[in-house]
Amino acid sequence: MHGLWVWRAPALIETPRGAEVLRDYCSAQGINEVYIAVSEHGDMSGLDRLQHSIDVLHRSRIRVEALLSSENADESGPHRDKFLGHVREILRYNADHAQSRFDGMHLDIEPQQRAENKGPGNLRFLPGLADAYRAVRALAEPTGLSVNADIENKLLKGSLDQRRMLLSSMPRLTLMLYELSSPGDGDSVERRAAKLREASSKFLSMAYEGLHEPNLATMVVALRTPDYGAQLPMMLKTLDDSQSGNPHYSGWAQHSYNDTLQAER
Repeated sequence: MHGLWVWRAPALIETPRGAEVLRDYCSAQGINEVYIAVSEHGDMSGLDRLQHSIDVLHRSRIRVEALLSSENADESGPHRDKFLGHVREILRYNADHAQSRFDGMHLDIEPQQRAENKGPGNLRFLPGLADAYRAVRALAEPTGLSVNADIENKLLKGSLDQRRMLLSSMPRLTLMLYELSSPGDGDSVERRAAKLREASSKFLSMAYEGLHEPNLATMVVALRTPDYGAQLPMMLKTLDDSQSGNPHYSGWAQHSYNDTLQAER
């Protein structure tokens, strides 16, 4: 899988030929799935406006996942209920737009952003996060939607039982492998590529060490535009070249289309 995040999607891709420009970018970069943010501060009213964009991407065989974000959906009660309500809105949209449906759910749940969850080794939120993942899967998968979730590398540093809990809760996870390099760090392209090979191998090994159960999540590795600038496509290729033989590796993702557009201005 080769993925791309698109934030502020309704406003961004409703510009003249916005969907077509996004499609052309994906085709040029070898991107075959797009994560489209469907909520603006909890407002899901823009869903119907995405129909044309989904059609355009589907005609080029690009999958479209509905991207939903939260800092507190790990907490049972009103916070999770609200998040699951958004999932149900995606399901209703799909039921009403059989020819322009989302292909999957992409979850950006970040309890680590809350003060009580910060700090190395602080994974107190993990059981609730795994429960939230399972709750989304219970709604989405019977309708044919795939489910994927973003994670930070902190989650891969847990104990064997904690990593088992995480990797058994989802079919696919996306590791946000950020800040290994920066355009102004003085490193050569070769050194940046070497650091990426080393870090991606380390975290993939760390994630699955001691775990041999079937049906554990596979891992997409995500890089971001600000870390590599114009060298990002080369670094994404480095991931495929170095990790394609790893059975747990399922591709790369690029964060984000918005950053790319900003860099072009």
